Amino acid sequence: MDNEAERKRRARAMNRALKRMFPETGTALRYKTPWQLLVATILSAQCTDKKVNEVTKTLFKKYRALNDYVNASPKEFEADIKPTGFYRNKAKHILGAARAVKERYGGKVPQTMKELITLPGVARKTANVVQQNAFGAVEGLAVDTHVERFARKFGLTDHTDPKKIERDLMELLPRSEWFSFSHRLIDYGRAYCPARPHDCATHPLTKLYPPATNK
Repeated sequence: MDNEAERKRRARAMNRALKRMFPETGTALRYKTPWQLLVATILSAQCTDKKVNEVTKTLFKKYRALNDYVNASPKEFEADIKPTGFYRNKAKHILGAARAVKERYGGKVPQTMKELITLPGVARKTANVVQQNAFGAVEGLAVDTHVERFARKFGLTDHTDPKKIERDLMELLPRSEWFSFSHRLIDYGRAYCPARPHDCATHPLTKLYPPATNK
């Protein structure tokens, strides 16, 4: 097990390399309002951003205002989002979140982590994505499946729980880098190192940490 100083050195070297590979980064989800981003992020669970963007292109034209979600037919809404998978739970969460935003927060998506995670279907990962991309606020670091995989692959954490992985990464990098680091790891997963089995010995980040080849 590496000590904290070694992990910090490695995380910062990875961050520098990722900046060179992906100078511009951010969510690939398409949205115009914080509410639309919240909807898209909930839909993105176990689904590609590309598919979510295909679905929301039509969805956001049909459901234009928060009240359209509040008053939506659950069965009809399920059908509208079915291509994203797990559509029953996602519909329940999104429509429940719409009611909560209207009733508790005056129709506006809340901006704090404490408030966001009270919404149905919103855990820290979703809250971080919404906070950082819609409001420019950084209270944490979004841990999706790519980030979780690479944090372990590159020896930045010993944990499997996303909350504990987030905590470890937050300790290794300055707050100013949290937003871009997680997004660039996602970019890296898509461009170089997908989750399916493959040889990654020649990948850019593996060269910084060769033991990752076997993880």
